[in-house]
Amino acid sequence: MRDAGAVRDLPRLREISLVFIRHGLGDLVRRFGAARLLERAGEMLHWGQDSRSAPLETQQRVRLAFEQLGPTFVKLGQMLSMREDLLPPKWTEELGRLRSKAEPVPFDQILPVIEQALGGPADAVFVDLEHRPVGAGSIAQVHRARLRRGGTVVLKVRRPGVAAKIEADLRLLSRLARFVENEVPDARRFQPVRVVEEFHRSLLRELDLAHEARNIERLARNFSGEPHVLIPHVYPQWTSEAMNVQEYIEGMNDEDVDALQRAGFDTRLLARRGVDNVLKMILEDGFFQADPHPGNVIYLPGNRIAMIDFGMVGRLSQARRDQIIDLLLGITRRESGPMVEVLLDWAGEDAVDEDQLAADAEDLVTDYADLPIKDIRIGELIHRITAMMRAHGTVLPSDLTLMFKALITLESSGRRYDPDLVLADRLKPFVERSIAARYAPAEIGRRGGAGVGRFVDLMREMPGDLARLLKDVRRGRLRIDIDLKRLDSFQRRLDRTINRTTIGIMTASVVVGSSIVMTVSSGPQAFGMPVLTILGLLGYLLAFVNSIWVIVSIWRGGRE
Repeated sequence: MRDAGAVRDLPRLREISLVFIRHGLGDLVRRFGAARLLERAGEMLHWGQDSRSAPLETQQRVRLAFEQLGPTFVKLGQMLSMREDLLPPKWTEELGRLRSKAEPVPFDQILPVIEQALGGPADAVFVDLEHRPVGAGSIAQVHRARLRRGGTVVLKVRRPGVAAKIEADLRLLSRLARFVENEVPDARRFQPVRVVEEFHRSLLRELDLAHEARNIERLARNFSGEPHVLIPHVYPQWTSEAMNVQEYIEGMNDEDVDALQRAGFDTRLLARRGVDNVLKMILEDGFFQADPHPGNVIYLPGNRIAMIDFGMVGRLSQARRDQIIDLLLGITRRESGPMVEVLLDWAGEDAVDEDQLAADAEDLVTDYADLPIKDIRIGELIHRITAMMRAHGTVLPSDLTLMFKALITLESSGRRYDPDLVLADRLKPFVERSIAARYAPAEIGRRGGAGVGRFVDLMREMPGDLARLLKDVRRGRLRIDIDLKRLDSFQRRLDRTINRTTIGIMTASVVVGSSIVMTVSSGPQAFGMPVLTILGLLGYLLAFVNSIWVIVSIWRGGRE
């Protein structure tokens, strides 16, 4: 079945390869093995390149190729633009220019998707369904309509055929990631299989518009007590995997600060409220909109804010939120120890030079030690932390990459509306509330009770675990896996060491034997000398040659 799937996806693989070659990226296609796969299938490529792409930087050509290849690659580029722990800034900046906007699909192709999702004719539910979309993205487009029972809504409808195309692309990316990780040693530090798996899960969730509707409902509950925030109402009876229907919100969706001010909005207040909304989602709720740019915000009279587009959301466990607070506290208190502990937790099983990491963390804390809080730029701080992790070859957990991206976007957007906005100032009350909640008597009691419960469970299960372990030992089923890094190199070095030792012992034996026979002067002679003396001289010569070989071998080994 896997071979059948590979053959089925071959036309798409050929299309991807040709797009990359057209943009002057034929060398990447060769290096990643796509050419070999195509040639095995009987497809011959012409390795020319578009001369117009040659003067561009590689990262620019990759961005252009991703844009041409459609939604999967646009989303992949957007995800990679958040991974400053994997890619250098010039790559993340260029990939960050990718946008999900796309040419709209004609309405006569969208209408069958709407009616299939409804299970009947669209005019039975909607009137004045607008044929021209109010927005079009790479996965879905949005049409406005009125309900027969009253009220204006928007229909977010998945583009026809996009699901099959994305699924084919994801299969190809998974196979390519495995190939690269196995065959391209230089790429292993980027953990392509792990990155593609995270991307696969994220994109399938974004493809499911019913999942987005559930995100909206959860965020509406989280903000139910906030009078200055509006989350659109979702109509679950008409929502499915291919379409969701939600309340239409009338307001201003303009990034022009002057236009907002002319309309009577207090842009500084909007900036503060927008920042506080996102910080609440991240630090208090652990469930946040992962792309909080102005295009996903609508401004309402009274300086109220409505948030839309929840296809991409992030989730943070309580333990992860505690780590973020500890990291921020370590910086503000000029203590590198808490930062090192958090970064080691984030590194997981990745091998890290702890001493060097501690030195780098101390340098970072020292750089921020004398800065007043108004001069601390959260975006710059995040760039420093991700660059540090990239230098140590570690990969950030996926939930943190979304959070970091949200904070960087938040700070830049907030400063557009209020140049004097200090994100660190807005963070302070959230950090203080989090610390107070962490050490409240009720929370301490809850955590203590949970710890005691886990200990009791461990003690209760220990006899059974020991019994199973002893049974495995008796039956010979106990297996110990030892992972030796660079095992091949270690084996080659061990072989060379054994060879040198063997030659050394043989040389010493020859020297001893030659010395013994040289003492015998009797016996047959040749060339006027005792034969044993001649053999002793030959032994000395052989020992000399062996000694030179051992010395040269040791010298070469030292250079390597």
